[in-house]
Amino acid sequence: MTKPHQPVRNARRSGILLLGAALAVLPLLPHGADARPGGGSSMGSRGSRTYSAPAPTQTSPYGASPMQRSITQPSSGGYANGPSSYPRSPFGAPYGSPYAARPHPFASGFLGGMLGAGLFGVLFGHGIAGGLTGGGSFFGLLIQLLLLGLLISWLVRRFGGRARQGASIAAPPGYGYGLAGPSAAAAQVTITPDDYRAFQRLLMDIQAAWSQQNLPALQHMATPEMVGYFNAQLSDLASRGARNIVSDVRFDHGDLSEAWSENGFDYATVAMRYSMVDITTDMTGRVIDGSSTERVTITELWTFMRPTRGGAWLLSAIQQTR
Repeated sequence: MTKPHQPVRNARRSGILLLGAALAVLPLLPHGADARPGGGSSMGSRGSRTYSAPAPTQTSPYGASPMQRSITQPSSGGYANGPSSYPRSPFGAPYGSPYAARPHPFASGFLGGMLGAGLFGVLFGHGIAGGLTGGGSFFGLLIQLLLLGLLISWLVRRFGGRARQGASIAAPPGYGYGLAGPSAAAAQVTITPDDYRAFQRLLMDIQAAWSQQNLPALQHMATPEMVGYFNAQLSDLASRGARNIVSDVRFDHGDLSEAWSENGFDYATVAMRYSMVDITTDMTGRVIDGSSTERVTITELWTFMRPTRGGAWLLSAIQQTR
């Protein structure tokens, strides 16, 4: 005989099982906000500035999020498509060499040793160099004057170098920062109206090739690194039985963050705001995420590169805004 409360318990148990199944499947469903090209993350390479924060702009006043995926190693500072350049500081840290805030190792060791020996002598009543009495008084005076001169010289170099470094950090966008100011490997690049039109056209064409899953077309518009990320993202969507389609892309506004040249390549990072219809469908075409009637607005920083001697711009990085 069935107990009176048995149907209630069975209903609750079934509800819990259904809820658990839904929660288990939910992470597997692609989300429209993360299914567009780049997956809503920061990826790619920006030469020696890969791990440096792009300069803020009117379109992106709060800068960009740190690079999450890149073939550029933080310690090397180089780009796989070109020779290594100066090492870069981690995202958010001050520009310049990691040794910029440290004294010279030889100067610090020498002065530290001599001052330490002097203090040792003072503690035992002999003065900094045996005192000014006895046969070594004149020699002791010379040693003290020499140490004082070295100390003053080191302080001038130390704080004078910091002042020069601060001035170089405040230089206009378009300059790279090396070990002691603007890098000799980086130079200004003038971005023309034709270049801006090329950036806008690449934005549109890359979105179209993405929706068509046209990897050969993407290979002509992006670096091999970025094409590899796009391919992995498209494969991940396909493995879930999904496909992302962006359409009616409209460029709203954009401005230049920084442009520079290094190691035979020109780079330009551009903040771009654009809107589009972004949907994710299953293989039958049924919309499973996003809206076919509502537009979404995106603001990202795209970095483009080309050979300095001439050639077409290629997308080399996408960064999300903060």
